[in-house]
Amino acid sequence: MFEEYEVVRLVGDLAAKGLKAGTRGTIVMVYPVDPPEYEVEFMDEDGKTLALETVGEKQIAKVQ
Repeated sequence: MFEEYEVVRLVGDLAAKGLKAGTRGTIVMVYPVDPPEYEVEFMDEDGKTLALETVGEKQIAKVQ
């Protein structure tokens, strides 16, 4: 399970949104459903927001 404000990366592409695997983002909301879902703000290298998306636990990985 992830927590709010954790930095994560996409495990696979979100083609419909133009986001590629490895794109980094910050969890801004954790939805208490089963299984958990996460609202993630994905950003480019300059910190510009690319998308705000709801994703599942298997779609993201923690950035160390």
